[in-house]
Amino acid sequence: MTISAADWAFDKADNQPFVEQLVRHATQAIGEGRWKPGEKLPSIRALAEQLEVSRFTVADAYERLVAAGLVVSRQGSGVYVARSPQTRRLVLEVDASASAMAQEVALLRQVMDTERFRYKPGSGCLPADWLGDQDIRSALRELARQPAPLTEYGTAQGHPALRSQLVLRLEQLNIQVDPSQILMTASASHGLDLVLRALVRPGDRVLVDDPGFYNFLTLLRLMGAVPVPVPRRLEGPDLALLRQALAEHQPVLYITNSVLSNPVGASVGRGRAYKVLSLLAEHGCWLLEDDIYADFDPQQSLRYASLAGFERTLYLGSLSKTLSADFRVGFIAGNPAMIAELTDIKLITGMSTPTSTETIMYRLLTGGRYRRHVEQLRRRLDEVREPTLGRFEAMGFRVEHRPAGGFFCWLRLPDGIGAGRLTSLAAEQNLLLAPGRHFSRQPEADSHVRINIAHCQHEAVWRGLDKALEQAAQSAAN
Repeated sequence: MTISAADWAFDKADNQPFVEQLVRHATQAIGEGRWKPGEKLPSIRALAEQLEVSRFTVADAYERLVAAGLVVSRQGSGVYVARSPQTRRLVLEVDASASAMAQEVALLRQVMDTERFRYKPGSGCLPADWLGDQDIRSALRELARQPAPLTEYGTAQGHPALRSQLVLRLEQLNIQVDPSQILMTASASHGLDLVLRALVRPGDRVLVDDPGFYNFLTLLRLMGAVPVPVPRRLEGPDLALLRQALAEHQPVLYITNSVLSNPVGASVGRGRAYKVLSLLAEHGCWLLEDDIYADFDPQQSLRYASLAGFERTLYLGSLSKTLSADFRVGFIAGNPAMIAELTDIKLITGMSTPTSTETIMYRLLTGGRYRRHVEQLRRRLDEVREPTLGRFEAMGFRVEHRPAGGFFCWLRLPDGIGAGRLTSLAAEQNLLLAPGRHFSRQPEADSHVRINIAHCQHEAVWRGLDKALEQAAQSAAN
């Protein structure tokens, strides 16, 4: 039986594109059982004439229905409703608890959960409406108009013009490199993965800050390495404990956020930096300087790479924090021999990085608006930082360090309240928190949370947090 062309609902006055109307109508008819399995759809020509639309429109609609598994196309015969149309509810996500690393990746999964958590003070990036996407859309349109093909591999080290632009940016931080000493990566995390593959072997010891970024620990365990936490003070690592860890563990690498550290928001001091570099050199330990918050630093703070060069130092950067969490671009700067090795590892494990994405980032950096965009972000963060911290203090939190820039703050909870319990209660209010246990192995970790001040600008956040605190206090009292 052939479904009549007159059986199609279609409204030319509707703002929805014609092809989408056709697909919607057919999907509903099949899903509701009005069109039965095996029934034949009208020919493209017949339906186009009946509805007075282009044959291309009908052909496009049929192709979309085929791709959705709702109809099948039989060459020389026509298009038919599928015998087993895809009407069952699909399971889109696996059960995360089945993973052996579920606990270590829990916060990352939660940050990306757009349904469960409406408000995310525990997020690691800025809110989407702070970044905006008009410049990205404009760059995409420019990319579509360029004559260069969008279907080829990129160069091994990444977009040459973008690498040259990054050289200019690093010079502003007193870091001297050539474009040949920069390797583009898919993200800072990708860059970190490449460095660990090059330098670390199973059983090796690697120094990390405590408190520090939780994904450092997760990646190290994935490599079979043993992380050695070193207590992080505001000026940098505790020197006495760093010296002890170097002598006792003979680590191959030290990973650190030098500027606006995650989660504390502190930057290494000059005197401390010289002493750290001296200790690392004495023990032949590599340094990976993660500086992904560089553009949020209003003080042009000191970088290890500006003091030590690249003999046994690697510098890791990113453009994701200021431009887009979706268009992810990272880079590594180092000595020529190490960059050559990292490039080979990159090619072996993932081929080249996308030229299209790197071209977009190059256009954004050189388009004249990036500097103003960053200044606007800094200014906006400066405007909300102190009022936000003041509200936390009024609720009984203690601010252990007031960062000079960036969006992270490391807060001590009111006495008697644990971060784990508070985080669970906050989740019931659709509120995501980042408990201290993700960032520290120190005994007092559960008395801390990392807060992203940019995500605290909705009154619903404070209402939810106030309710969670009240419930946590009652639970503690009982």
